[in-house]
Amino acid sequence: MSYLETTIDVYKEAALTPDVGLCCTTSPIWQFPGLSIPTKMQEMNYGCGSTVHPRDLVGNPKILYVGVGGGMELLQFSYFSRQKDGVIGVDVVDEMLEACAANFEEAKKENPWFQPDFVRLAKGDALALPVEDASVDVAAQNCLFNIFKTDELKRALKEMYRVLKPNGRLVMSDPICEQPMNETLRNDERLRALCLSGSLPLNTYLEMLTEVGFGTIEVRARRPYRILDPSHYPTKETLYIESVEVCAIKDPMPEDGPCIFTGKNAIYFGSNDFFDDGKGHVLLQNQPIAICDKTANALAQLNRDDLYLSAATFHYDGGGCC
Repeated sequence: MSYLETTIDVYKEAALTPDVGLCCTTSPIWQFPGLSIPTKMQEMNYGCGSTVHPRDLVGNPKILYVGVGGGMELLQFSYFSRQKDGVIGVDVVDEMLEACAANFEEAKKENPWFQPDFVRLAKGDALALPVEDASVDVAAQNCLFNIFKTDELKRALKEMYRVLKPNGRLVMSDPICEQPMNETLRNDERLRALCLSGSLPLNTYLEMLTEVGFGTIEVRARRPYRILDPSHYPTKETLYIESVEVCAIKDPMPEDGPCIFTGKNAIYFGSNDFFDDGKGHVLLQNQPIAICDKTANALAQLNRDDLYLSAATFHYDGGGCC
């Protein structure tokens, strides 16, 4: 049995019998007036972090979500996109699609504003999405792409890029690990299906996104997730796994390379009212501004004693300059 077949079996079981502890998800439940999340949806919330933020959902967007779970995130997206087929949920597991559809009937009882046709559920594969080119504003997945090995991951990212409109956003949450993993771990089909042994270093993860063509990358959060220790897993050393939340924007690729925001900031504290580097970056006196890693490197080369450049915080909340 392949790791993809193992993954289908794992989530088939999770659809038939909700497993609250399957992913130890850190996804928050949105709290908005008139929004009620059925208990069954909460029990089937399988992921490792948050994906789409409400600020991503302005202007009646068309939203794609791959790996539907119990439908919680689809319902939350529908709150902001109250239109027929405004949200598309794609999953390869029939039982998960059936459970999700049943949960929407309960959601309709608890949310007078919600209509099940706000969401279109579709059987499909992340490697060949049943979605037209350049047709969605926001695409998302939560702890799904981590199961893929390198070739499949590249295909899945290319598919997301294909279906996004220009300037559209791919918002993802996946486990990452900076330590090397042995081949026994990497090839353990169940651990890969549980989004553990497929964890990549953050820079590798980001490079794969930029290789597909995304011109802007935002690292929105990075937090502790799991420990793989020798007493419970086939490893000689203790491995620390984090979850990362990333937004990749389908912007044109700049000539000097992608703009990657990892939470770095610059503060000018010189004697003038502002500092202008002559390359489009204006820093007001003693006012912190978010900068991409590329800009941080360029400012560091100036060797000024009136510029403070912070290390990466791996928390980016928008704004700044690149």
